[in-house]
Amino acid sequence: MSLYTLFKPAIFALDAEKAHLASLALLRCLPTLAGNGAKDAHLNTRVAGLDFPSPIGLAAGYDKDAVAPDHLLSLGFGFVEIGTITPLPQTGNPRPRLFRLVEDRAVINRMGFNNKGQQAAYARLSSRKHRGVVGVNIGANKDAVDRVADYVTGVRTMADVADYLTINISSPNTPGLRALQDRLALENLLARVMEARGHGGPPVFLKVAPDLEPADIDDIAKVAIEKGIDALIVSNTTVARPPLTSRYAKEAGGLSGAPLREPALQRLRDFKRATGGALPLIGVGGIASAEHAYARIRAGASLIQLYSALVYEGPGLARRIAAGLKKLLERDGFANVQQAVGID
Repeated sequence: MSLYTLFKPAIFALDAEKAHLASLALLRCLPTLAGNGAKDAHLNTRVAGLDFPSPIGLAAGYDKDAVAPDHLLSLGFGFVEIGTITPLPQTGNPRPRLFRLVEDRAVINRMGFNNKGQQAAYARLSSRKHRGVVGVNIGANKDAVDRVADYVTGVRTMADVADYLTINISSPNTPGLRALQDRLALENLLARVMEARGHGGPPVFLKVAPDLEPADIDDIAKVAIEKGIDALIVSNTTVARPPLTSRYAKEAGGLSGAPLREPALQRLRDFKRATGGALPLIGVGGIASAEHAYARIRAGASLIQLYSALVYEGPGLARRIAAGLKKLLERDGFANVQQAVGID
């Protein structure tokens, strides 16, 4: 029995957001390692010009303010994405806004980009002492008059402390934000973002929603390729509600965890088709085991991210997935994870 299993009942007795904050505080008390995961020939990979010791990353949402990226890397993640951070601090939506759907192994959140702003995150990231890939997920303030300008500000502010930047236009918890995925709006947004990034800046990733129509997928793929985006993250939380058991099933917000697994996998396949392999894809949504990660990689993901599964599986999950993924690659005769990408 792991320590997490032992303490899980006490953790789950806390309000979900309080437990989240407590876990971050505890994590910051632990030592960090100089690096982000074992160097293993099976798992080392290169995407968008960056070297990752493992394809298993932590999605944005856990460390919103970059308070513990190196501590998180020490848990065995190949990379960590902090944020979402906005130009100005904001409190987010009223509490309660984070719910565990235990029976469904899922989470619903309507956090609303609560964060202390980009200047605070910049100060923390600029003082990092350890190495390891840390991406910065940027968004727009809820009351911004020009949301595209907020993304431009985010790129200019965070570029020199980010290994990569993620443009998050797919959260369902900021009203109207997902409209930026519409073709004309997306063309304008990405043109301005890439101009702000300039030559020599970090890779720019685009995070998309799972709730897209086929025409939307084709448009997003085409615009992302045309504007020079370096990778697509597929996908964010969903506003759809498949059959759920938990008493929190009707709470508003984005659903993540196990119920998102199959829809997110299908959306990854859709973007693989739509991009024709022209862009690296990062698979997110419902990944909780090495088998889930391997399925996403075989479907076309060069990297994967997880978050909600940590709630149920504990902080040792990244290392367990890495070990299991290596065994699966060896079983199928792959010397390196890159050989398995899109094999299905």
